[in-house]
Amino acid sequence: MAANPFVGVAYHWAGGLAAASFYIPFKSVKRWSWETYWLVGGFVSWIIAPLVFAWLLVPGLFQILRSVPTATLGWTFLFGILWGIGGLTFGLTMRYLGIALGYAVALGLCAVFGTLVPPIFHGQFAALLHVNSGRVTLLGIAVCVVGIVLSGMAGTSKEAELTKEQKLGSVGEFNFAKGMAVAIFAGVLSAAMAFGLDAGKPVADAAAQQLTAAHRSDIWQGLPVLIIVLLGGFVTNFVWCVILNIKNRTGHEYLGLDRDPGASAASASGHLDASDRGTRIGANYLLSASAGLIWYFQFFFYTMGSTKMGAYGFASWTLHMASIIIFSSLWGIALKEWKGTSTRTHVLIALGLGVLILSTVVIGYGNLLKAAE
Repeated sequence: MAANPFVGVAYHWAGGLAAASFYIPFKSVKRWSWETYWLVGGFVSWIIAPLVFAWLLVPGLFQILRSVPTATLGWTFLFGILWGIGGLTFGLTMRYLGIALGYAVALGLCAVFGTLVPPIFHGQFAALLHVNSGRVTLLGIAVCVVGIVLSGMAGTSKEAELTKEQKLGSVGEFNFAKGMAVAIFAGVLSAAMAFGLDAGKPVADAAAQQLTAAHRSDIWQGLPVLIIVLLGGFVTNFVWCVILNIKNRTGHEYLGLDRDPGASAASASGHLDASDRGTRIGANYLLSASAGLIWYFQFFFYTMGSTKMGAYGFASWTLHMASIIIFSSLWGIALKEWKGTSTRTHVLIALGLGVLILSTVVIGYGNLLKAAE
């Protein structure tokens, strides 16, 4: 497939919008604990959606998965497990810091590690410094890091300016110290997704051959890889959520049952009757499944975008992170997480967004130069 970096950037922006938006439906879930709605959404995003979309769009899917070496599948799955550890703590990041600041810190670290480690591992990094296209692409990555730092500075400025009551008004469980610790941990381990996608390249190559033989676009070649790496993420999240269900005695929530059997007698006493409980649990499943499907679309579009980036496909990870922070910052503004902050903070927000948008253009141009060489 011919490279078209700016089309690739557009796909990555679509993925970033999905990633920045997936948590919104969770905010409307009622009377469910975090571990309950996280696992329900995760089952859709990590098991159902990857299998369904790959099966629909890639012919001979299971033949492809059987054809690649077991070691390839094993490494891809292992990185998925590591990413899953980062991913489940990522949800906690937004609980404690809010969407804007949480994304900026966690994804900043994730962008650096996820972008630079694969080319360094493959011995390609030094070669980038000797060609103009490589230098421009690396400049775009550096610009992205600057944008992430500015976004983080905006979040730090907000934290210093708002009262405790204001922070809790926009982010109900705001805790800066706890949130920062979780964000750093989540950011570093979340970069394992980039390593998993890189390790699964033989799967993508086999899918590309199958798609070409079937006279279909090879833009879908990355979808089978997602099945393996997301399965690893599901295992981690499943274990942790079940542990929390047992520890917090929240397993009854999946069935819409009250912990106290006698508590469901009448809505007049403040409890939901059977009909109301059925409506509520149905809404919770729908909202959680919607969040999971939206989440999956970030990597659905990511794999499409990476096929368009050409020889510098590793830069896809930076584009993905930048677009997520752009749209998460916009969501933070829409949800009034920045209400009551100073002009200085607003300027930092605007600068961060502007620099991040610039970074996507620079990276796209660097990939375009490479395609023309």
